Amino acid sequence: MILLSDLNFSLPLSNPVLIFSIILFIILFAPLLLNKLKIPQLIGLIIAGAIIGPYGFNLLERDSSVVLFGTVGLLYIMFLAGLEIDLADFKKNSSKSIVFGLFTFLIPMSLGILAGLYVLNFNIMTSVLLASMFASHTLIAYPIISKMGITKNKAVNITVGGTMITDTLALLVLAVIAGMATGELNNEFWIRLIISVIVFALIVTLGFPLVGRWFFKKNEDNISQYIFVLGLVFMGAFLAEAAGIEAIIGAFLAGLALNRLIPHTSPLMNRIEFVGNALFIPFFLIGVGMLIDYSVFFNDTETIIVAVTMTVVATLSKYLAATLTQKTFKFSTAQRDIIFGLSNAQAAATLAAVLVGYEIKIGVAPDGTEIRLLNEAILNGTILMILVTCTIASFVAQRGATKIAIQENQGKKDEEEEDEEAKEKILIPINYPENIEELINLGVTVKSQSAKNNLLALNIIPTDSTDESLEKNAKKLLEKASVLAAATDNILTELIRYDSNIVNGITNVVKENKVSDIILGLHKQGGISDSFLGNLTEGILSKCNATTLIYRNAQPINTIQRHIIVVPINAEKEMGFPFWLLRVWNIGRNTGAKLVFYASAATLEFIRQVNKNHPIEAEFVEFSEWEDFLIISRDMKANDALLIIMSRKTGISYNQVMGKMPKYLNNYFNKNNYILVFPMQFGFDQKNMSDYSGTTLFNPLLNNMEKFDDLGKTLSKLFKKK
Repeated sequence: MILLSDLNFSLPLSNPVLIFSIILFIILFAPLLLNKLKIPQLIGLIIAGAIIGPYGFNLLERDSSVVLFGTVGLLYIMFLAGLEIDLADFKKNSSKSIVFGLFTFLIPMSLGILAGLYVLNFNIMTSVLLASMFASHTLIAYPIISKMGITKNKAVNITVGGTMITDTLALLVLAVIAGMATGELNNEFWIRLIISVIVFALIVTLGFPLVGRWFFKKNEDNISQYIFVLGLVFMGAFLAEAAGIEAIIGAFLAGLALNRLIPHTSPLMNRIEFVGNALFIPFFLIGVGMLIDYSVFFNDTETIIVAVTMTVVATLSKYLAATLTQKTFKFSTAQRDIIFGLSNAQAAATLAAVLVGYEIKIGVAPDGTEIRLLNEAILNGTILMILVTCTIASFVAQRGATKIAIQENQGKKDEEEEDEEAKEKILIPINYPENIEELINLGVTVKSQSAKNNLLALNIIPTDSTDESLEKNAKKLLEKASVLAAATDNILTELIRYDSNIVNGITNVVKENKVSDIILGLHKQGGISDSFLGNLTEGILSKCNATTLIYRNAQPINTIQRHIIVVPINAEKEMGFPFWLLRVWNIGRNTGAKLVFYASAATLEFIRQVNKNHPIEAEFVEFSEWEDFLIISRDMKANDALLIIMSRKTGISYNQVMGKMPKYLNNYFNKNNYILVFPMQFGFDQKNMSDYSGTTLFNPLLNNMEKFDDLGKTLSKLFKKK
């Protein structure tokens, strides 16, 4: 038994339980208190770290545990930046990222060398190393951008891409200067560096996706998946260090490598963001604050001059780079603020450079003291520069992000006030526990992300059944569905229906709730029956004119590399064309998988128009001979999924080959995921649908698509013109 008298309260505190408790309360309350003063959360944590640190009240020591958690937090920031980046936009804007990367590297390097030589009177090696510290930056304001929900903005994409370029170049400069100072700069140094960097990049970019896809296929346990991802992040960071560059580059590259395996809408992504933002990233910020020593600025004039010069040059050069990028690509002032806010903060690579430079001894002074490549004045000045640049970056990034978020969210409040019939609602009938998770994942993937409460799960209980366990089992299934949806930050409505006929039960729920989409699941082990879809599914298709997706999953949706979408002739003339295209597009946007469209030239023209305004990674193959449908099986690979746009027999896009789909799917595509999509269609049986079919549902849905997001607006206008 531990008595109160046995506890040690001497400063700095040594009790690990008390230390962790204090840090957690700081993470909790520091942002809340400073938010009232409109101070960004990041700055609140840095200031809190300075107050409790060894140079403040000395409550806590910056020991190995703080350094460890802080390192995890830093790597987490870079990993999230790579994970959340839109790869389609990243590729499209790669040239812009290169331009910004060169701007934000060359301008600070030039000004930094001049300031080092002519203002601070340093030698050339010290000036170059000092300038490389200005050129690098840390995405410390990225959590602000992520919280605002604008990570897919073009300015953010370009800045993140440019960060990888400038940090890599700056850290290479550090390696070269360190090699020169220690006399190791020779041909062997360059050969070793180039080969090691190439090997590292190949292992991460090619090996990590292969290993990740294999693991996600074999292991569905959520905890195991999270630990696996975290392990890959640190492995990537270690491989980067082994290659001679900083760990942050490895973490960022690991994020890019796993980008397509961790969809933005997945439960795993939600867990990664939650743990990082709640624990690891705040630890890093508090650790940065603990480095701040205010006393040196009152005792040493040289430190003040160096610190002020470093801060001014670093901030001015990053602002010039952001402004030049804005003018070059005609961005708004809010986007310039985003670029400047993300690129101005100095932390990770800057600390690495100053510590490496401080450790390198280049001579001995006449009084016997060692001469270091970077002296104590630069070391202390760096800490002030980190504090000031992080503060400026946080304020500016928050200002720009707020403006852009307001612009992007205009009209969303109006959507919430729309009539119920105009809302997007996705119904998922569930009956088997084995496929609930994949059905919910598909529902979250295809939905528009503006609404969080548009998923409905349904279980039908026969009214003539005497089995009392059916209701209990139904509640368990629906509860599991709710938990899975909640893990993706979505609210699912649970529905239990008593009906003597399952088809009628589902149909009535569709009518009562004005459902726009239905997702029906097939067994993994089973296929489609020879009577096509079976009585249940055919009954639903004959009575519900909603976009219906019939889904069979052979592997998790996040492990799919390509979605092959086969579209019939005249599909663009059907009533449901924009609605199913929205669903397919959301699959591409939310998973990052490539979409390959097989369609007629006329249909592809419409799809290309959409891709022009809302680029995703897509390929277009002209295909109109459905009699040769099996040719597609030759193009299917192990990790491909098949989406077939179908038609009811009354539709103008109906093809006789559609009747052979059960045989084709069972014989040639039974190892692949596939989705049969039945769009809404004109000329539907009005007797079965009464007032629910036709334009009664179609018009408000089409109008409401404009409020889903920019893609919905594009599709709505495109179809109205057509």
